[in-house]
Amino acid sequence: MLQLAQLLVSGYLKSSISTIERRYGFSSQKSGILASFNEVGNTVLIVFVSFFGSRVHRPRFIGGGALVASLAALMMALPHFISGPYEHVHTFKYTCTQQESHAQQGVFPLLLLGQLLLGIGGVPIQPFGISYIDDYASKRNSPFYLGILLAVTSIGPAFGFMMGSFMLSFYVDIDKMSKDEIGLERGDPRWVGAWWLGFVVAASFLFLTSLPYLFFPQQMPKEEAAGDAKEPRDEEEKKPLPDPIQELTLTQFLKSFPRIALRTLQNPIYLLVVLAQVHLAAMIAGLATFMAKFIERQFTQTASFSNMMIGGVNIPLAVLGIVLGGALMRRLSISTRGSALMCTSAILMCILTALPLLLLGCSTQRVTGNRSLECSSRCSCPTEAFNPVCGSDGVEFRSPCHAGCLTKVLDDNTSKILKYTDCGCIGVSGSYGYALPGTCGSDCKHLLLPFMVLSALTCFIASFSQTPSYMMILRTVRPEDKSFAVGVQYMLFRVLAFLPAPVLYGTAIDTTCIIWGKKCGRNTSCHYYNMDLFRQRFLGLQAFFVTGAFVCFLLSLLVLRHRAGKQGQQAGQGYTMIDREQSPDKNTASKELQSMAA
Repeated sequence: MLQLAQLLVSGYLKSSISTIERRYGFSSQKSGILASFNEVGNTVLIVFVSFFGSRVHRPRFIGGGALVASLAALMMALPHFISGPYEHVHTFKYTCTQQESHAQQGVFPLLLLGQLLLGIGGVPIQPFGISYIDDYASKRNSPFYLGILLAVTSIGPAFGFMMGSFMLSFYVDIDKMSKDEIGLERGDPRWVGAWWLGFVVAASFLFLTSLPYLFFPQQMPKEEAAGDAKEPRDEEEKKPLPDPIQELTLTQFLKSFPRIALRTLQNPIYLLVVLAQVHLAAMIAGLATFMAKFIERQFTQTASFSNMMIGGVNIPLAVLGIVLGGALMRRLSISTRGSALMCTSAILMCILTALPLLLLGCSTQRVTGNRSLECSSRCSCPTEAFNPVCGSDGVEFRSPCHAGCLTKVLDDNTSKILKYTDCGCIGVSGSYGYALPGTCGSDCKHLLLPFMVLSALTCFIASFSQTPSYMMILRTVRPEDKSFAVGVQYMLFRVLAFLPAPVLYGTAIDTTCIIWGKKCGRNTSCHYYNMDLFRQRFLGLQAFFVTGAFVCFLLSLLVLRHRAGKQGQQAGQGYTMIDREQSPDKNTASKELQSMAA
């Protein structure tokens, strides 16, 4: 439940990232920095997880980290309460005050601080959780339990996206104004949902689920499964293996860390599998941050609907794939080489289902640019104005003013604007045309269904590689290096994937913008994108990372096959076996690590 609550916050932030963009005028690159900033604190501290290992009370560290994460979630919601009401600039007059400018400037640093604390609080949760499970679960059941834990890491973001879908259906200032005062519909491109509300709910959930971990024991009895008794083991192998890392002081550990890391990375299977996981993690980090925005823009959907598609379709199928992958390994007792084959096959099929996504999408709608047209020059339209209207000729304008419209037709009962008339920039048969409120939308909404089917299928197939790849890491490193290997793995995840990927995706998206919003003389979030470039660059990055993962898994399979050919010749050379993989004798490894720290 705690893992679920912690990842609920992360998933909720990604579900509301496009809404936060619109509310505070962030670019996609800036949103990418915000989405990845929690990894900064995580990356700095993750190394110390390897040092502390089992020498600390892991459950209490997990509970304490969750309390910090709960505080961070509350801090993420704080900008809503210190900033003024949202103004969607529906009038032709807009003034910028110094107070508003300072409030806007303080929002981004406050959100970054919340993300930083969220990353620090999440440091002990998953690494300590994985090692705790693997230490006290039986060898037969460990893959299954690990599969459940990895599935929960996907269920958390799924609940986050579903909660985002629900919360964003409410107006952002629902606590500051009545429903009659809102004046916007959910389908309006200026609509901003109650992004802050989910952080308050998630913070409460985190606090409640963290409390039981403060009372867990530091050690538990080792689980014994029926299948384990049938495996031949000598008495020495049944005894717990000493962990030389736990015998070092902090100074010795920091001094020897580079050499220990280099030794761990010299294991070719470990290195290749981690690099494959880095490619997949980079793809997931980018897609999780901006996929909802992609669906919004590409298929003219609301943020609420887009999040529901991701949280209700894509992520549940990914969870199912993770669980089935773990169950399949447990059922068939798949070896390390079999795990490599399973990962390689899954990613190859993933490539085949992902490539057609590049062809499913819409072209850029016809829209006027930033420059004032001669037909609307007499209106003196402000650059900040953004109230999209769709002309009767199929061209979209940023506002009725930019369309040269002089009058508006209101509903007699609701005073709602039905249409704008006498529009000088909309010519139909030599006479002035009219414009309807709202965007013209796309003409390819029918492609949303095949896109979601292929996207969900890709997630389902790719997730089969999760549990086998983790087990390859745990079974191909020395037992005394297990905690350290997991720590290095998560550090590489953050440095090479979770930190740069959202920024890379956001920068790529910004390069496709054709009309930027303006406020107080500066650029804000993008109003219109070149949809073909958006689709090609966004999904092209996905194809690139999946292909990189496939190459790494394929190389790991080839290395394992090469090792299997030499296994008979090396059987009598003083080696012990770890899940059919070669590893130096544990006493030799202990002496080597101790000499490094000397």
